[in-house]
Amino acid sequence: MKVKNSRLDAIRLILSTQEIGSQEELLNVLAQEGFKLTQATLSRDLHQLRVVKTVGLQGRYRYVLTRPHQHRHDSRQEDVRPVAIPQETTGFMSIKFSGNMAVIRTKPSYASTLAYHIDNHDFPEILGSIAGDDTVMLVIAEDATRSAVLRALRSIIPNI
Repeated sequence: MKVKNSRLDAIRLILSTQEIGSQEELLNVLAQEGFKLTQATLSRDLHQLRVVKTVGLQGRYRYVLTRPHQHRHDSRQEDVRPVAIPQETTGFMSIKFSGNMAVIRTKPSYASTLAYHIDNHDFPEILGSIAGDDTVMLVIAEDATRSAVLRALRSIIPNI
């Protein structure tokens, strides 16, 4: 287990300091650090760390940590919510409401990452989301106002 914890810490550090765009690229960096693992093991590690793939500033895909401050298996950290998505990587374009639904338009390929962050914040105003390539559909709780939804979303989409 000590090797796994060291490997997870190394992955956190690498993804926090470098733009990594593929699992193959990450495997090569880990190998340079002395970690030998398979793609399947890396895939499980990325899932455990809640790593998502998003579009970086130069339009290149990259892996990002959704919980950059969570370390190892500290049960006190389980309630830590994901941090706000940097404004330049939200891809947010617009939001429109209809009844108890909202549709968020994003730049192409940003929607799934944005929906992931919305769902992981577990906002009481939002029951869930469905994402396409450039569209996120939100189901809003019956008692939630539009302004409450916008206020909640502002914590992860600063430019909403």
